[in-house]
Formats: sequence, C-alpha cells, structure tokens
Amino acid sequence: MILLTGVAGFIGMHLAWRLLAEGHEVVGVDHLGPCTAPVAASTFARGLKERRLAEIGGARGLRFRRLDVTEGGPLEDLFREHRFERVIHLAAQTGVRHSSSHPVACVTTNLVGLANVLECSRRHGVRHVLYASSSSVYGASRRLPFDEHDPAGHPVSIYAATKRGGELLAHSYSHLYGLPTTGLRFFTVYGPWGRPDMAPMLFAGAIAAGRPIEVYDGGRMLRDFTYVDDVVEAVLRLAARPAGAEPAFDAARPDPAASHAPYRIYNVGNQQAVLLSDFIDALEDALGRRAVRLPRPMPGADMAATCADTQALRQAIGWTPATPLRTGIARFVEWFRHHGACHA
Repeated sequence: MILLTGVAGFIGMHLAWRLLAEGHEVVGVDHLGPCTAPVAASTFARGLKERRLAEIGGARGLRFRRLDVTEGGPLEDLFREHRFERVIHLAAQTGVRHSSSHPVACVTTNLVGLANVLECSRRHGVRHVLYASSSSVYGASRRLPFDEHDPAGHPVSIYAATKRGGELLAHSYSHLYGLPTTGLRFFTVYGPWGRPDMAPMLFAGAIAAGRPIEVYDGGRMLRDFTYVDDVVEAVLRLAARPAGAEPAFDAARPDPAASHAPYRIYNVGNQQAVLLSDFIDALEDALGRRAVRLPRPMPGADMAATCADTQALRQAIGWTPATPLRTGIARFVEWFRHHGACHA
C-alpha cells in the first residue's frame, strides 16, 4: 500500500492516476487548503483541488483522507490504521515568491510536515520514502547544468531553504534509523491541471483573455521546463528502487547526492535550458494569439537560470525526461481549451 501526500496537488493528481491505473492500493491525503496567494482568489484557483480529486474519481479506488501533515497526531493515527510499504510525500507550501511574504507558513508546512512524515515512516516500518525537493535548492549557483553532486548551500529564497533543509533532515533519518529516503529535485513542472501561480496557466489565461503578461528580465530567464507525465514516470520508477548506501562513499570528500546511509538525491528535469521568451513564443503559437508583454525586473527570490543534469537518474532507472517543449505545450493548450479557458 502507498501513501501519497498532496494528492490533490498538480503532480499528486497525475501520480494518483498512474498508480491507480496500475492497480496499486493508494491512500491519498491533502488538507485541501487554498492555492498559493495571490492567485488563490482567482476563478480558476477556487475549488481547484476539489476538481482535481473529482477527476481522479472515487471509482478508481482512491482512499482519500482530508489531513494536514503538520498535525502529527492524525498522521500517526493514519499510519497506525494502514501498513504503508512506500510513502510519496508531495504535500508542500509551494511558491518561491510566496515564501518571501509567508516564511513561517512555508517553514511549517515544508519542514514540520516532512518531519512528521519521516517520523511516522520510521516508527511504522515503511520501506521507502520519496519526497519532493526542488531545483530551487541550487540557488545562487551559476554552474549549468545543475549536478546533484555539487554543493547546494546558497539558497536565494525561503522556499529553497526549506527544500534543502528537508533533504538534510531526510539524511539524518536515513543515517540514524536506516530509513531509505529519496529526494526528487523537480525542475519547473508544467502540464494539464497545473498550478495557477505558474507561468503556463498565468500566461495562457492572460493571452486568451487579451490581458498583458508580465515578463521578467526581458524574457532572458532560463528554465528547464519538464512535462508532468515525465515527472510521474520518474517517480514511479524510483519508488520501486529503495535508496541504498553508496559503497564507494568517501567521507573525506562527501557526495551531497549519496551517503553511507540509504539516501539518494536525483534531478528530475528535461535537460534543456529554455529562454522564457521562447516559452512564451511556443505558448502563443499553440494558442494562436499574440501576447502583450510588459517588461518587469526579475524578483530577488528568482533564479536566473535552471537546467538539470540527469545522468544520475538515467543510471538509476535507465530513463530520463525528454518530452519536447512544443509537444508538452500543445498537450497543455488542448487541456486548457476544454478546462482552463472558461476560468481564465
């Protein structure tokens, strides 16, 4: 049996679909709180998590429990009720910019929530914990592509700091209790039913409605856009491979992505650094409309560029994300025309 936290989130919804379709027993939890401000009040964002749950459908066999992972007592009761073999922890307070104005909420959800999941997992004999980290942990680094074996000690946002802190917390549990943990550094995930605070949804809604879009740093920001189905495939393949100790681990030159303990970190990205302006071009072409672009300076919490080195992922599972941007954008726009446009 698998516990999936954040099941009503963007990635959680798509992952639940695949797990249930493949016949897994899944208990999904989510607190169904509002989406990240300031878009929480938008028409599309209201009730988004409930609509995602409805799309998953009760007929598929999902056992849903409304629960906040920051509340240790109810989470402990859930673990006592079920014998989870694997835990996939996606519940989080998302949003790099949002974390700057809501730091305590971000720290509480992302660190206390993870701590509760890890503690319950070790107490109840879970065989493997996978948890969502983020490409944002690379912070001020300008060395591209980002490599898990490089240090990630200079976060530039509160969100990034909580994600890097979560990785360190997971390592402690792997070292102290032998709990296998795998951290997944996701790179700018996009696709159908995506987050309303992310560029694909914000831009598509504005372009479709004829509203201007804010373009930071003249569109020169670079992002490794990763299609959600590729992310799901990586998670599924890694879930079946509990992290193990690295036999060649050298304590004199420690590898940040591996350990003497059963601990691993992987980049999950498309290995392509795409200019924001090129991303907007692709979105315009798929929508058949031009955007009105308003130049804006880049926020201090944003990174100038991201790009994933996924060699370690390929070595581990024999596969790596590769959906071309325009293919992914076409799939997203097809969904948007049927589900998102009416809420834009």
